[in-house]
Amino acid sequence: MRADLLTDAVEGLDEALAAVDGFDGVLVGGLLRPQPAQAVGLAGLADAVAGSPLAGRAAEAAEKAAAGAADEDHYIALAAARTALLGSVHDALVARVEEAVGRPRAEDPATEAAGVEHPVNLLVAARGWLCDLARAGWQGIDHELVAGAAPVVTAMLPEPGLRRLATLLDGFAAELAASCPGATLERIPVRRWADLWSRAMLLTLPGADRTTAVGEVTGRLLPLGVDLHEHATAVQAQVHAVFEPADGGTPRLVRASVSAPKPDTVVGAGLWQLLRPRMSLLAAVSEGRAMDLDAMPVTAEGDLLWDDARATLGEPAEPFTTARVALPTAAAAPVMPVDRHPARIAVPVLLEGYAVEDEGEEVAFRVAGERLVVAAGRVPAAGPLTAEAVASSSACLGLLRWDAGEFLLQPLAVERTVRKKAVAVHAGAWAGGTADKAGVRAEKAATDAVTVLRERAGRLLRK
Repeated sequence: MRADLLTDAVEGLDEALAAVDGFDGVLVGGLLRPQPAQAVGLAGLADAVAGSPLAGRAAEAAEKAAAGAADEDHYIALAAARTALLGSVHDALVARVEEAVGRPRAEDPATEAAGVEHPVNLLVAARGWLCDLARAGWQGIDHELVAGAAPVVTAMLPEPGLRRLATLLDGFAAELAASCPGATLERIPVRRWADLWSRAMLLTLPGADRTTAVGEVTGRLLPLGVDLHEHATAVQAQVHAVFEPADGGTPRLVRASVSAPKPDTVVGAGLWQLLRPRMSLLAAVSEGRAMDLDAMPVTAEGDLLWDDARATLGEPAEPFTTARVALPTAAAAPVMPVDRHPARIAVPVLLEGYAVEDEGEEVAFRVAGERLVVAAGRVPAAGPLTAEAVASSSACLGLLRWDAGEFLLQPLAVERTVRKKAVAVHAGAWAGGTADKAGVRAEKAATDAVTVLRERAGRLLRK
């Protein structure tokens, strides 16, 4: 990997992000009574897309918003301009990563329109609430304003085609409610809330949530590692893997995800108990095995729509061997325009021959003279991989990400020398079960917590 390309400046990147930051600052104070400083942020966003098809609409929207006279169409135009800018940042960074790792570039995915028309009134209601948020600003939110999302979400949930937007609105409203009143906030997650707002605004447009075309694949799946996402009430495991088609075609980078609701008392290794029954792939990850797929549905973006009935356990497949042999020629999946965002970048890479710089709170790898920070905070507590293991490693299989203006490496697994032997430590080693003493203790603690919760729930239901 050419690490120097990851540290070199990307032309136009700072200017695009500055325009996004300027608009995000506008949303802090709200657009009910715009101030001169907010007009500058709005104009900066419009100027940044002046050479695009959005130029006219963005300029008009910025002018109207600065005058306090923006309507729903103007807010949509502003959200589209912001999304387009971050999409351009995503594309520039991905192009840089592809050049650094030397992998083939995939074509843009084909899309297909949703087969069912969504109730327009629900989309209009959601858009109205989001516009009210923009007018009030993050400093102006209160419980009454935030509560306006509840009836909209409730009405959307029975509609399968609207659950993506409903889930987004529900989570967004929950974050806002936990921060009310906005006038007393000492710290506002400016970029995050603007991301959620602009994405939700675009999803209220009919057809904006159309999916990528879905096909079927048959062949061998070689897992690389598991990325675990944990929240207070939900958990998701995303398995990154290389897929080798049975017809001998080009290997592809793919993902398979499984999610489950969870009580906030189930943490650490106990999370796997919630996910295992939903996906047999997790057992293959723990055992270091491949899986044979037969007509498994997959989107053009490389997401396997997992069905246990179409997968069988295959032969042993050690992830580091996969990374050394199959990963270099695997084609990366394309990304839909509405999903292009720097935070979405997660590129599997294998690093070897680096020097470790352990500064206590921060670990970094020195690769070909370039410094690459390790995102140790992204390593889940639900596995045996620790910051200490990363700091003593000689090879690292991880996800290349971009955050706060620089590329970071999230470890999925490392190789280290123990008693003169190379030993692999995987973040997802406990996904399908474990005999590891620490893992067994964590599993037992989680089992006890789930048992208590079930007993309490049973007593409540009997009443």
